[in-house]
Amino acid sequence: MNEYLSSYGQGEERRGKLIKRSILAVLGIAILGSLVFFYFRTWSEERTISAFLTKLKDKDYKAAYATWGCTDSTPCKYYPLEKFMEDWGPQSTQVDPASAKVDDAEVCGDFVIVTVASAKGSPVQLNVSKSGDVGFAPICSGRRWRFKAFFKRILGG
Repeated sequence: MNEYLSSYGQGEERRGKLIKRSILAVLGIAILGSLVFFYFRTWSEERTISAFLTKLKDKDYKAAYATWGCTDSTPCKYYPLEKFMEDWGPQSTQVDPASAKVDDAEVCGDFVIVTVASAKGSPVQLNVSKSGDVGFAPICSGRRWRFKAFFKRILGG
């Protein structure tokens, strides 16, 4: 008779463990997926600014100016090449192209604000639109979640 009742309840115990593990796995995947999403959602815009900075380092100012959506055939009305060269050329007082790097990025409405830090001057904020054009960042109104800055502060990165 002892053999008959020795396995009583083991199936329910096994099912309970399976349910608990499944719920924990789904929660873990959801949390990890959210972290990955919030960390990499500005990746392409950061790469756009990195490519822009690389063009500046290579002294390819025409190509860097084209990143702003301005070319010889369609120059920017309010940002001529001369002004661009003042801001980003070799005589720039605000950015040193050799030491410039992407410092931070955050989503603001339909564009991403990317902060560029360099050894010269204070950090410069640029915006990258959905079309990939670069420009100076406007002031972003409203509340924003700054996940990347939060995790950099926590993890010391």
